[in-house]
Amino acid sequence: MKRSDRIKYHLIMGFGRVIGALPDWFIYGCLGRFIYFVIYRVIGYRIKVVRRNLCRAFPEKSEQERRDIERNFYKHLAELVINIIDMSNISYDDLRDHLRMENIEQHRAETTGRSWVAMMAHFGCWEYFGAYQLYDERAQVVGVYHPLRNAAFDRYFYAIRSRFGLLPMPMKDIARFGIRHRDGYEGRPIVYGMIADQRPPQDDKNQTFDFLGCPTSFFMGSEWIARRLGLPAYFLRVNKFGRAKYSCRWECIYDGQEEVAEGEITRRYVEALDAMIRREPHLYLWSHRRWKHLDIAEDAARAEQNTK
Repeated sequence: MKRSDRIKYHLIMGFGRVIGALPDWFIYGCLGRFIYFVIYRVIGYRIKVVRRNLCRAFPEKSEQERRDIERNFYKHLAELVINIIDMSNISYDDLRDHLRMENIEQHRAETTGRSWVAMMAHFGCWEYFGAYQLYDERAQVVGVYHPLRNAAFDRYFYAIRSRFGLLPMPMKDIARFGIRHRDGYEGRPIVYGMIADQRPPQDDKNQTFDFLGCPTSFFMGSEWIARRLGLPAYFLRVNKFGRAKYSCRWECIYDGQEEVAEGEITRRYVEALDAMIRREPHLYLWSHRRWKHLDIAEDAARAEQNTK
């Protein structure tokens, strides 16, 4: 890491710790409203992407209904920014208060002594997942991620994700890591935390599913690990019950032994995620170009039509 990047990292971390030390009423109230105003009303951060995604996912809703989702999404996005800043300073007790596991005792009993795959999404505050280590100290949580191009921010996210025992693991290394540690990591079962709804490159290794009414490609990495290593896979169902506070339930979508066709585990995940988003759509990350291939095709068709 270059010296300039190290300096930037320490400045970012220092800023985060200063902001995180301020009272919640200020950072979530005053600062949160300011961030919302800037990214939505002033900058209009990716607003065209958000509106296009909402139109594609909810064609049955009225324009006013989609605008309501849009406004609530940007309020949620502003809160996410605060969450990420606060992660540099948040205490164990506060993090447990922000993320509550409803069925943790049942889940711990089901996974005792076993590694398993946690299939999550860009819904709610996924960065809080590191708190699982606080609920089950027997396991080693491995957070699978894509390294950022900006070295300073990449190191910042690595630092906040590993504060509570999570081991960040680049996506490109996860297959090798899983095979090497199929019997556990340093004598502990592994929890593979995977954000499974990211847009993958268009290649033959991915499969397409109906997601929010659109043909959508999904990474098959989570399913590959579950099937290759014979691990159960759980979907993380998230509900929001207060400002920056979430309750979660683990729902088994694969027991690690069932004979299933290729793509079946991912299909179950997609169906569960679809239903969760439709219940509270503003908590999903609409600013991500999830259907970029459809956008490109539509733009090309429109351009061709205009030339006629």
